[in-house]
Amino acid sequence: MTAERQSKQRERQGVVVSDKMDKTIVVEVTTVKPHPQYQKIVRRTTKLKAQDEQNEARAGDKVLVRECRPLSKSKSWRLIRILERAQ
Repeated sequence: MTAERQSKQRERQGVVVSDKMDKTIVVEVTTVKPHPQYQKIVRRTTKLKAQDEQNEARAGDKVLVRECRPLSKSKSWRLIRILERAQ
């Protein structure tokens, strides 16, 4: 892949909340930013389904996922690496 193509793929860090499906994990991503008008810090969470080919991630792990082509109806992210293991 070229560097230009690589930069267009979004990457997100999050925590695995479910690993019960085969080759699929659910990653909860939290974004924190100020409200445009009131400047109060607003915390938003979203859940992404990601492809985990070797079934290596476990619930509670901090992971890095990258956007990819649609792999199924609701899955269009891939596990890149596990940043931190859960205790």
